[in-house]
Amino acid sequence: MSGAAPAGYAPPTGPGGNGEPTPPARRSRWLLVATVGWAVLLGVLTWVSVRDDGPTVREQRSLAQAGPVVDRAVGELVAAAGDRAVALTPARTEPGCRVTPLLDGATLERGVEILDPAADPRAVLTELADRLPAGWEAGVRVTGDGPRLRADAGEFVLVEGRPAGDGRLRLTVRTGCRPVGDGYRPPSAQGGPEADALAAARRALSAPAGPAPELLAAPCPGGDRQARTARVTLDPVPAAPATALAPAAGRAVLFDTPEGYAYRAGGVTVALSGGDLTATTSCR
Repeated sequence: MSGAAPAGYAPPTGPGGNGEPTPPARRSRWLLVATVGWAVLLGVLTWVSVRDDGPTVREQRSLAQAGPVVDRAVGELVAAAGDRAVALTPARTEPGCRVTPLLDGATLERGVEILDPAADPRAVLTELADRLPAGWEAGVRVTGDGPRLRADAGEFVLVEGRPAGDGRLRLTVRTGCRPVGDGYRPPSAQGGPEADALAAARRALSAPAGPAPELLAAPCPGGDRQARTARVTLDPVPAAPATALAPAAGRAVLFDTPEGYAYRAGGVTVALSGGDLTATTSCR
């Protein structure tokens, strides 16, 4: 029997036939496998790079690795503030951001507040910028919302400063979204006179008993000392703080304005702004 196909009849093709087209279902399966494999490979390479490689982008430094950079930057800001009244603000770690589509992350922010109601904010920020390390390339520009300080503390850590109202300037140090790693561990506050100065101010204000003060610390430049703040929030806010605190302040009052009150008690700066009562040892 002849194997030739009759004229006008197309020979059948099958899986084993020469020159057969790949069935659409098979093409789709291979495309899906290749796409998933590529995504998995990218995820593995990203994880290995974050774990092992030197940092070339922010995402290659975890919060655990960036934390000490942030802490040192806070100390530099306190030192640059000189004799002005300052207070450290609590660290904030915010989860929920994405480092990559496959990797969750978190951000870390620490801050310093400068309390100086009578000062010109732009002049204070410019003075700070001039005192910060040259490698930070700190500068101040004027925007529609007022003066803004901006600097690069290294390791992709951003420093910013702006007026915050009520006679305060707020300086912030931010990491941006990072892999969490082992997480951020704040510096342990060494023992100092801040807690006693804060307790004396609370007694003078007849403040009701409340939670223990929060103790915050940052290394001063050089690493041999710490800047430390003990802080509490008073509720209700004292009605006449200047009258109550005057005996403790004596002649060492730094400012007495509707926005707040501050004085020196030895080497500690005690300040009340709104309901926030702080006692701070600086890097002077």
